[in-house]
Amino acid sequence: MKKIISLFLFIAIVSFSMASAPVFYQLKVYHLKNQTQEKNLDLFLEKSYIPALHRANIKSVGVFKERIQKNSNDILLYVFIPFENFEATLSLEKTLLEDQVYLQTGKEYIEATINEPAYLRIETILLKAFVDSPFSPNPALKGPKKDRVYELRSYESPSEKLHHNKVDMFVKGDEIGLFKRLGFNAVFYGEVLAGRKMPNLMYLTTFENQADRDAHWDSFGNDAYWKKLSADSQYQNNVSKNEQLYLYPTDYSDI
Repeated sequence: MKKIISLFLFIAIVSFSMASAPVFYQLKVYHLKNQTQEKNLDLFLEKSYIPALHRANIKSVGVFKERIQKNSNDILLYVFIPFENFEATLSLEKTLLEDQVYLQTGKEYIEATINEPAYLRIETILLKAFVDSPFSPNPALKGPKKDRVYELRSYESPSEKLHHNKVDMFVKGDEIGLFKRLGFNAVFYGEVLAGRKMPNLMYLTTFENQADRDAHWDSFGNDAYWKKLSADSQYQNNVSKNEQLYLYPTDYSDI
């Protein structure tokens, strides 16, 4: 009887752990017209938005900026939010609107007018986590955040079938295992469910600095397993565009 009870307890613990692990991600890309909007958005995110997400039991929120700003008239800021289930992505706005502290501390942002908008636009990307690739919000990095390189990569495919083939290359082909073995400190891997560029997958790897990033990718390109995997006939021609963005976390970012 004790063995049966222990077995049920084990199953319950495992089930709870699986249910509580983030399986959906939202990546919000703020487009800002100048440094004033950027400064005000930083203040809102740090003092109002992220504390409200913490109160809503979302403990690890990432906020990232481009290491090299490409367009002074379109400053980009990225907010990454993990969710335990799809319903949580739908209920977040209602939760925020019921949070009186959030409504008070974020009043200037929330009540921005057409003459003094808080941003140009917000682009939202919804992702689903790869199977057996858990969210890892605490990369094993020791250096200052301002020096870190967080590399956000996206892999667009020419068709849905080839997109799933590329995902299989990461999961069944164990490209993710290669990243782990080489110490890429990945925060997440996910399939894009809704966004401007589809079909697509995205992932975020983290490094101490640019030199550390370059050294890791040199190791990756020269690895025997990668050479074998990339030459595998079943995984050919499954990507039509690969984009890399070099980011760094803000001081108030949880990740």
